[in-house]
Parts: sequence; structure tokens; C-alpha cells
Amino acid sequence: MERTNDSILTDFVLVGLSAHPKLQTVFFVLVLWMYLMILLGNGILILVIIYDSHLHTPMYFFLCNLSFLDICYTSSSVPLILASILTVRKRVSFSGCMVQMFLSFAMAATECLLLGMMALDRYVAICYPLRYPAIMSKGAYVPMAAGSWVFGLVDSMVQTSLTMQLPFCANNVINHFVCEILAILKLACADISINVISMAGSNLIGLVIPLLVIFISYIFIAATILRIPFTEGKRKAFSTCSAHLTVVIIFYGTIFFLYAKPKSKSSVGTDNQEIIEDFISLFYGVMTPMLNPLIYSLRNKDVKAAVKKMLGRKNFSDGI
Repeated sequence: MERTNDSILTDFVLVGLSAHPKLQTVFFVLVLWMYLMILLGNGILILVIIYDSHLHTPMYFFLCNLSFLDICYTSSSVPLILASILTVRKRVSFSGCMVQMFLSFAMAATECLLLGMMALDRYVAICYPLRYPAIMSKGAYVPMAAGSWVFGLVDSMVQTSLTMQLPFCANNVINHFVCEILAILKLACADISINVISMAGSNLIGLVIPLLVIFISYIFIAATILRIPFTEGKRKAFSTCSAHLTVVIIFYGTIFFLYAKPKSKSSVGTDNQEIIEDFISLFYGVMTPMLNPLIYSLRNKDVKAAVKKMLGRKNFSDGI
């Protein structure tokens, strides 16, 4: 354990997988491969949505925002994860750690609200199909997406500011791959009650309320689908929601485990529990963004057709 004698902390040390050296090489290759897939998959999805005018709809606008958000989120944390895996102990400046924490928290909070907005979009599309173009106009879905980004940035600014005001006089060793807010709060040598209360409020607005919106939206969606007389009609209606529902289950399943119940500084778990939490955090931070473009495009005929159309035109122009 490294101690800091100064009252002002200048850097942090990321433990990463230093206690498990045999896993470091495997995880480095795995995380690097997943990061490249994230950039490729989400990048292609963004280009396809921008390229094909048939995909210029509210649903694909939200999906484009989600893909861009996933790229930003992983780019703010994966390089640090790779560095912490390679080195025994990776030093990160205090300011650099706070910037990385701010970006990661902001992207996660934004995605929570964005998934809620996407649920509302599917609710209107299935429950009010004839009024859908009027309700989900550009004047509605653009502010919905923008509001998600603004909330994420403001929420992260509040949490980061409160964390920066804490004294870290005991030690500077973060038992994590990245500068994760709960791991940092455990190092504070002062009362973190305000931080816990603030995190609880953040969880209520950014986690609970969007989840309630999603849950209620899908209750009405399910009721509407069940009233459709034809099996083929039910299948088509459900297929438009299945991708979003899958992403919601994966996303909330992991993030609730990590953030739904902020722990006080005194509640320190066992080493095994901390390792499990670290790996779940890694799954949430890398695996979910990699799966999103696959989930949304694998069974989406519109996206498949747009990709073929874009590649076909490119090959045709190359041949000329």
C-alpha cells in the first residue's frame, strides 16, 4: 500500500490486474479486440444511418446517438484499462483521473436517459402509429436526445466536483482498472455522506425514473401487441422493440449492480467481492458497447439493406 504524506494528492495508482499476472496478457488482447470491434461496429452504424435517407427517422436518430455515445464512453476509459493491465501499477495524475471519471460518468448517465427516450419512441410508434410522425417530429426527438446529453454532463459535473473536494490523505491506490467513482470514494479520509446522498439523487433521476418509463412503456406496448389479430403482425411489432429491450436488460442489469446502492466509506467488501465488481464493471464498460451495434443490426432488415446499398455503390464507384 502506497501512502501519501502530503495533504494535497497529486496522483492515483491503478491496481488493475497486478494481483493476477497470468490474466494480464489474455485480458489485454481481449479488451483491445473488443475496443476495435466497438469502433468498427458503431462507426459503421453511424455512417450507414447518416448515409441512407430512409434511416433518417427518430428511432435511428436515437440509435446514432447511442453509437456515438458508446464510442465516446469506451474511448474515455479503454486506453486507461489497457495501460493498467500492462503495467503492475499505473500512475494517473489527479486531474487526469478526474477528467476520465467525469467523461465515463457523463456517458453512462446520458445512456440511461437515452434508453428511456428510445422506449418512449417505440411506445408512440406502436401504440399511436397514425399519429407517430406528428408526435415524434424533429422538434420533439432532437430536444429529447439533447436533454439526455445535457443531463449526463451536468450530473457528472456535480458528482465530480463533490469528489474533487474530498481529502485523500490515507492512500492513493485505486483497486480498479480505471478511475471509477465508487472506488475513489472508498479512499476518502472524510465523511462522504453528501456524496452518497448526491449519488442516491442521481440514481433516482438517471436510473430509476428512466427504468420506470421503460417499464410502463413496455406494458402499454405489450397490451397493444396482444390486441393485434394476426400472428405476423404481432411478430413484426415485437421485432421493432426486441433489440431495444435486449440492450436495456444488459445495460441495467450491470449498472444497477454497480451504482444502484452507493456504499459508504466504511463498507468494504472482501477481496473476492471487489474482484467480481471490477470484472462486472469491465463487462459493462466494454462488452455492452460492443454488443449494441450487433443487437440493433443483426435482425434489422433496414440496416442490412442500407449496408449492402452503401457497399454496392462504393464498389460500383471503385469499378468506374
